[in-house]
Amino acid sequence: MSSLLLTVALSLAAASLFSLGNHCSKRALNYADSQTVTLYQMGIATALYWLTAPLYMRLDYWLSAALPIIAAIGLFRPLLSANLGTAGTRILGPTVSSTMGATGPLVGVTLGVLWLGETLTWQGALGTFGIAAAVVVLSWRGSAARHWPLWALLLPIGATLVRSVSHAISKIGMESIPSPFFVALVTYSVSFPLALLWDRLRGERVVHRSLPLRGVLWMFGSGTLYAIAVASLNTALLSGDLVVVSPIVACGPLITLMLGVWVFNEAHLDRRTVVAVSLVVPSVALIGIAR
Repeated sequence: MSSLLLTVALSLAAASLFSLGNHCSKRALNYADSQTVTLYQMGIATALYWLTAPLYMRLDYWLSAALPIIAAIGLFRPLLSANLGTAGTRILGPTVSSTMGATGPLVGVTLGVLWLGETLTWQGALGTFGIAAAVVVLSWRGSAARHWPLWALLLPIGATLVRSVSHAISKIGMESIPSPFFVALVTYSVSFPLALLWDRLRGERVVHRSLPLRGVLWMFGSGTLYAIAVASLNTALLSGDLVVVSPIVACGPLITLMLGVWVFNEAHLDRRTVVAVSLVVPSVALIGIAR
């Protein structure tokens, strides 16, 4: 398998794992609030990375000059990006927030070209715009009177920007520390304590001893899926360009919906879904032949 095809496959795997994790999270929310679910997921992912650390840990990684760069990712993602995204959904509503989030592939590709010096072919550009258009089609629910301030648009855009910048920084860091798992371990090891501290400052109770076993299992499943998804995403960034990885990972909303149709029986195919699929499939194919 060529390097480009490997990158495409890993990116699709990451998008699929994130989507499956979203469905597990939805079920976990039947047993606990979103703050608790998120903290459990982050804690589980952090624990899994440390438990598997002997398989990839090397002393020289801790001595690398790139370590502070990688650790900096944990200061912003997922804590800041998640809070910005949640605030955007609360103020703007899911339709506008998701639509603005469709700028993710465009932001990622722009960073890849301008910051990392990657090359964007016409096939890659067309595929990126196709995926962004598909996300817009999938998320749009019709027009409604605007009852929110214009500055609120910065919330989902900010969340998207944080995610895209973190991907770029991860790729830069892996030039010196070529270990996708170690990068994920450091990021989560910074993020999880910060998330706990944030909840403590807000006076929230994050430990619920009365959680039913089924709820804990759903949180364990989603946390595990997210951990593997992040490792797959980092591996894709290590093997290929951000201009390839970013738009493909952005297919997540479509994969989430398709899993809802075919696996979880909680959604149905409609015209928007068919249009989105018709845009995404050739767009990913275009990105896959972009070299």
